[in-house]
Amino acid sequence: MRHLNKMLQAQEESTEIDMTPMLDVVFILLIFFIVTASFVKESGIDVNRPEAATAVKKDRANILVAISDKGDIWINKRKVDIRSVQANIERLKAENPQGTVVIQADKKATTDILIKVMDSARAAGVFDVSIAAQEA
Repeated sequence: MRHLNKMLQAQEESTEIDMTPMLDVVFILLIFFIVTASFVKESGIDVNRPEAATAVKKDRANILVAISDKGDIWINKRKVDIRSVQANIERLKAENPQGTVVIQADKKATTDILIKVMDSARAAGVFDVSIAAQEA
């Protein structure tokens, strides 16, 4: 009888699965995906960009500024006033000194607002300013 009890206990112990190695693998995969994930930056609104035959895709646009058809300016999903564009770009440039500015202006946006945003970006110390367009 004792022998049978010992066999049953040994069998119960051997049927347990050690979860530690699996948890280690899952944790390592989680770290891998967090580190390698490319974080997509958005300006905050969708705009109807004009088409251009010479449009080139820019890989690293770190500071996105959107101008709506009504003249509203959006940076980091926040509506900002034209007077605070320079300060916002300076702050974003301080976070990433190699950052470039891409302005996503709607087709119906006025060039007056576009030029003011470009001037604010240059006054903030960013001279690599691009205007987004769709490929024709």
